[in-house]
Amino acid sequence: MTKLTTLFIIFLFSSILLFIKSSNASTTYNVLTFGAKPNGQIDATQPFLNAWGAACTSAEPTMIYIPKGRYLIKEATFRGPCKNKIIVKIDGTLVAPLDYWDIGNSGYWILFIKVNGISVIGGNIDAKGDGFWACRKSGNNNCPVGARSITFNWANDVVISGLLSINSQVTHLVINSCNNVMVKNVKIIAPDQSPNTDGIHVQSSTNVTIIGCRIKTGDDCISIGPGTRNLWMEKILCGPGHGISIGSLGREYEEDGVQNVTLSYSIFTGSDNGLRIKSWARPSTSFVKNINYRNIVMKYVDNPIIIDQNYCPNSQDCPQQTSGVKISEVIYKNIEGTSTTEVAMNFDCSPSNPCQGIQIQDIKLTYMNKKAKSFCNNIQGTKKGVILPDTCI
Repeated sequence: MTKLTTLFIIFLFSSILLFIKSSNASTTYNVLTFGAKPNGQIDATQPFLNAWGAACTSAEPTMIYIPKGRYLIKEATFRGPCKNKIIVKIDGTLVAPLDYWDIGNSGYWILFIKVNGISVIGGNIDAKGDGFWACRKSGNNNCPVGARSITFNWANDVVISGLLSINSQVTHLVINSCNNVMVKNVKIIAPDQSPNTDGIHVQSSTNVTIIGCRIKTGDDCISIGPGTRNLWMEKILCGPGHGISIGSLGREYEEDGVQNVTLSYSIFTGSDNGLRIKSWARPSTSFVKNINYRNIVMKYVDNPIIIDQNYCPNSQDCPQQTSGVKISEVIYKNIEGTSTTEVAMNFDCSPSNPCQGIQIQDIKLTYMNKKAKSFCNNIQGTKKGVILPDTCI
C-alpha cells in the first residue's frame, strides 16, 4: 500500500465520520418558514439568506432544509465563520434568473465562504446558462464575465453529495483554498459546445476527494489549478468535455505547483482529451509532481494521453519562450481504449525543463481499430509491460 493510498483511506474514513456527525443536526430551519416560495418565480434569495443567518448563529448543529419545488435564487453569499456545523439538505431545485445579467457580473452565483463543517446534500441547481453562452458566441464584447454556479472559498471539512448541476454560465463547482473536501455522486451537465463550462475546478486546496461523479460539459470535466495538493479522483465518468486537466499552469512567473494527484477507475467517452497536463510556454516557478493515472478506459477520445508544454493561445505573451513548469514523477498504468487521432500518446515537453521520471506501464491504445502512434519531445522516463502504441520513451 502506497503512502498516498494510506492517506486517502484515512481521509475518506474521517470524511465519512464527519458526515455522520454532521447529520445529527438537532435544529432544522425550513426555508418555507422564512418566506421562500417554491414556484420558481418569486425571488427566494433573502429567505435563504435569513435561514442561513439563523443556522450560522445557532449554538448547536443545524440543518437548512429546502423542500421540493423550484426556488428562484439570485446572487447569494453564505458567509462564515459559523458557530456550528451546518447541513444544507436540498430536495428541490434552485434556479437562476432568466436574465443572465442578474448574476452574470458577480463571478459567483452561490458562494460559501469561510465556512467550516458544511455539507450540501442532494438537490438540483440550474443556472440557465444558455442565454449567456449565446452572448459569448455572438462575439458581443458587452457580455458579462459569467458566474460560477457553486463555489467554496476558504472552507474546511466540506461534503458535497448527490448534487446535480446543469447549464452553468461558466464553471459548475469551484473548490478554492479549501482543506478536507469530499465531492461524491455529483452529476454535472452542460452542452458539449458551451464555452468554459468546466465541471469541477480545484485550486489552492489540500486533501480533496472526488468520487463517483458523472460529468458532461463543454470544457474540462475536472480542471486542477496551482496549489493543489493531495487530490484523489476515482470512478469518474467524463465526456463530452475536454478531459481531466492539470493546468494551464505557468501563466504567472511566481506560481505554486501541483503534487500528489491520483486518478483511478475512470472512463472517458468522446472527450477532446483524456489525461492532460498543460502549461504555458513562458518562464515560471510552477511544477507538477507525483501524479498517478491508473485503470483508465478511453472510448473514442481525441487525445487520450497528452502533455502540452507549448500552450500559447493566440500566440500572445509567449512566442519564442519555453515553459518553466517542471513535470516529474508521472505514472500511466493500465490505460486502454480507442483514440480518434493517430497520435494516442503525445508528450510535448519543455526544451528548457524536460519531463523527468515519466513511467508508462501496460498501455493498450488503438487508433480506430488500427495501430496508433506516440510522440515524444524532451522527455525522460521508463516503460514496463505491453505498450501500444510503440513508445518513443
